[in-house]
Amino acid sequence: MSYAPHTWAIVLAAGQGKRLSSLTADERGVAVPKQFCSLRGGSSLLRETLCRVAAVAPRQRICTVVAAEHRHWWQRELGDMPRENIIVQPADRGTAHGILLPLLHVERRDPQANILLLPSDHHVHDENTLASALRDALHHVAAQPRRLLMLGIEPDEADPELGYIVPGKLLGKALHSVARFVEKPPLDAAQELVQVGALWNAFIIAAHGHALLRLFALQLPENLAGMRRALRCDRYSPERPAALGEFYLRLQNIDFSQHLLPGAEALLRVLPVPACGWSDLGTPQRLAMTLQRLPRAADPEAELPQAMAGVLNLAAQHAQRGLHVS
Repeated sequence: MSYAPHTWAIVLAAGQGKRLSSLTADERGVAVPKQFCSLRGGSSLLRETLCRVAAVAPRQRICTVVAAEHRHWWQRELGDMPRENIIVQPADRGTAHGILLPLLHVERRDPQANILLLPSDHHVHDENTLASALRDALHHVAAQPRRLLMLGIEPDEADPELGYIVPGKLLGKALHSVARFVEKPPLDAAQELVQVGALWNAFIIAAHGHALLRLFALQLPENLAGMRRALRCDRYSPERPAALGEFYLRLQNIDFSQHLLPGAEALLRVLPVPACGWSDLGTPQRLAMTLQRLPRAADPEAELPQAMAGVLNLAAQHAQRGLHVS
């Protein structure tokens, strides 16, 4: 498979998965972050994501950001990944820092990088449709390196638990400006958004590394400078990254979507993606709907009838069987 030069992927796998923690407990009662779980015993959501990005970026240019406290799970999942491509966060300080840390690692290795950012805990039924959109997004970024491109999924229903991107003016083939973001609207508002062409915000972003760093320089200049200093210090002692750990202790939680994107609409573009069976698996209801749409197992013993009933009725004691933990 051939890849466009300077194409990188950053997989965000440091989240806690708190909204489904009651459904992902292991035999010891420890809540396993959902990216390390699987649907019906297949590959984990993280492994599915790594396969997803392999359609657009080569193995040596796929990085995964993980949490130090999750080492028990990611060491096993990422055993075949180059060690320098596993970026370990000392602590969870929000998605903004979870993006900035691997972004600086990629910048050091390839200042001309075109980067695809995406979560590791989502499910996609039609991978080919999404892969085609990812390639299109990277093509647009190469042509317009100063813009940040977001992928918006065409909804197949109105869901009040999801975020929406309202497209603005059509700017050439398929691309739109971003009029506004709407986060988790009431059901009636979500229905109105779908009717006017709003898209689900899948938090998949394609951008040149410099464009992303420019956004941090505008919105979080001290955090950017501080993390650069910490990484420079730790470059001489990579086995004991003390400076980065100390820097993280002083950080506040900052959410990329809430704190960096609002006000940056002029820099943003959105690319609509045809409905592809995408789900963030963010609630028991979303998990149940995804399980319903999966192909039925050939082995009747592998079916999970109680899991389905449990999730639909919000009964955690049954729903936990919908996500398999390892």
